[in-house]
Amino acid sequence: MVVMSLYEFLGTIEIGLVFGIVALGAFLSFRVLGFPDLTVEGSFPLGAAVVATLIVGWGWDPWGATLAAAGAGFGAGIATAYLNVRFNILHILAGILLAISLYSINLRIMDGPNKPLLGARTIFSVFEGWKTPAYMLSPILILIVVVVIKIALDLFLSTGIGMGMRAAGANPAMAAANGIDVGRMKLLGIGLANALTAFAGALFAQIYGAADAYMGIGVIIVGLASVIVGMTILPSRTIWQATLACLIGALLYRFAVALALNAGFLGLKASDVQLVTALLVAVTLIVQSSGSGMGRLLRKIGSR
Repeated sequence: MVVMSLYEFLGTIEIGLVFGIVALGAFLSFRVLGFPDLTVEGSFPLGAAVVATLIVGWGWDPWGATLAAAGAGFGAGIATAYLNVRFNILHILAGILLAISLYSINLRIMDGPNKPLLGARTIFSVFEGWKTPAYMLSPILILIVVVVIKIALDLFLSTGIGMGMRAAGANPAMAAANGIDVGRMKLLGIGLANALTAFAGALFAQIYGAADAYMGIGVIIVGLASVIVGMTILPSRTIWQATLACLIGALLYRFAVALALNAGFLGLKASDVQLVTALLVAVTLIVQSSGSGMGRLLRKIGSR
């Protein structure tokens, strides 16, 4: 029997929402632009490193430091897209090059492999002194932030620039023929995707009380798993449905991992989280295949 305490349940929701932001970034790069971007393996810890250094070392306001972390991620994304657009380096290779570079950059930013945030002011410090425990209130704050980001992304993708970005991803040749600068759309889109990922990394570091150079390992799989799971369960015909599916997928993914690790009969440990992630993605892809009866059932349920 699988049992989760209230603390574990709320913590799973909190982390699921944070990785929902990563999923929105993955949706923007993989689905909207068709750009397989591996920079997120470095931009996630970049956001954590920047926010921890600015808060602890420079005394910045937590919200300002979190936005600065997003700005750093935006720069990393632009660098990746620039390598692809300007020098025709394969997008996957460009992302790998940036992710490797960011590992060293993150070490320099933190002046070491990690930077603790214990005792420092974070965005969750607003709950200090409240009668209700912070672990019950922080998921509400994260939910508000995620909803604002989702609405902002939906509105952006409905603007002229956003529609141009969608066109550039769907059919680059046709978009270019209609006067859309595909290169600039890639720069902007991949920059925004990594800004979202770095923002999520900054939130993650403040939740766990530390930034670590290795915390980006497997982030790309988490983001893709969230997108795949969400869009399998909730087939989407509009942008707002697609972004909602990404968030739902992130929550379902985190609960699936948490339940698997809490199922004593499976004998899994916390160190098996990457294995659970890989199996979950593989099963979802198999189910999603057109020849799968379960895949047709899930799409039928999602279409209702």
